[in-house]
Amino acid sequence: MAQIVAGDERVNEKPVKNAWQMKAMDANRYATKKTIAQGMLDIALLTANASQLKYILQVGEQHQFYKLMLILISLSIVMQILSGVLSLSLSLLRDCRLHQPEFHQSANVINHVRTAFAFFTTMLNLFISAFDSRLPPPQGDLLNNVN
Repeated sequence: MAQIVAGDERVNEKPVKNAWQMKAMDANRYATKKTIAQGMLDIALLTANASQLKYILQVGEQHQFYKLMLILISLSIVMQILSGVLSLSLSLLRDCRLHQPEFHQSANVINHVRTAFAFFTTMLNLFISAFDSRLPPPQGDLLNNVN
């Protein structure tokens, strides 16, 4: 143990092994930061989908997968909006009535449905990325087209 001299008094102090031991993790602060980060990612995805929808509408029928992309992007945007509405309702339920046991099951159902929407939105965006023609062609195709 180290001793610190303060005036005439000697105070015993335990050495700190790790910096994280100095301050315990605040669960509320972590949850708040995680929620803010998730919200920013949701906004970024919604913005990207709006940009893709604008591009598809500008190109029109000339796009090889016009109808498919239009349906997938629109469905993704609708699912993101529904997921946001479910998140807001879950937040209001937690703030107002979650202390009552009869609302626990409905909160769990809303949470599971919202998670399913997030999963299916992710899958839809994978398909959107796969059919996006704005991506550059693979390197092998560039070499084959050169005369």
